[in-house]
Amino acid sequence: MAAMSLAAKRDWGDVGLNDIAKEANLSIADLRREFVCKNEILRAFQTEVDAQVLARTKPAGPDDTVRDQVFEALMTRFEVMGPHKEALKRIAAYLRCRPGEASMFVCSRMVTQYWTLANAGAKLDGPTALVRIAGLSAVYGKAFSIWLDDDSPSLDKTMATLDRGLTNGERGMQSLEKACETVCGLVRGLKRNFGGKGKPDGKPSPESGPVPSSA
Repeated sequence: MAAMSLAAKRDWGDVGLNDIAKEANLSIADLRREFVCKNEILRAFQTEVDAQVLARTKPAGPDDTVRDQVFEALMTRFEVMGPHKEALKRIAAYLRCRPGEASMFVCSRMVTQYWTLANAGAKLDGPTALVRIAGLSAVYGKAFSIWLDDDSPSLDKTMATLDRGLTNGERGMQSLEKACETVCGLVRGLKRNFGGKGKPDGKPSPESGPVPSSA
């Protein structure tokens, strides 16, 4: 991608839309037909990485857990982004100083992790779905920051950070799901108790007096 090629050599703030159009052999008008701004070009890059990761996903084995599949998917993501690491370092450094602009990528990162979890067969319904997606997004964000400076061939630091984050996240989700089950059980019990009190049982109450005989 032309934008990544330029970002690998120059600060992202110094890369203009005219520069990207020229690098891609496009007119600025053609570039505008495809993208609204530079941030949208970055989101398009994210989408392309998503697609490549999903395409490389291997069928789960009989002993593979959801956690195993998520771990493999995120490590595959780092592999796909490997050729663009220098560009991503510069872009990350630029966005780190501009939290308002960086916040524009929160939704696209959540979408990425939604697809990661969905492809792994994770449960994505119920009250904990959003927490699961947001949690994985945070785990990935931490691993991504380590990956940017991890130059080892086997990415040991990145793998360790990701493994630790997934383990802690899994424990947290288990505790949260148990808490939700407890609360839901209490709510159901309260509904049964209070709902039963409002139903007539066929017996007159002391305050109602004798039941009049029919005429």
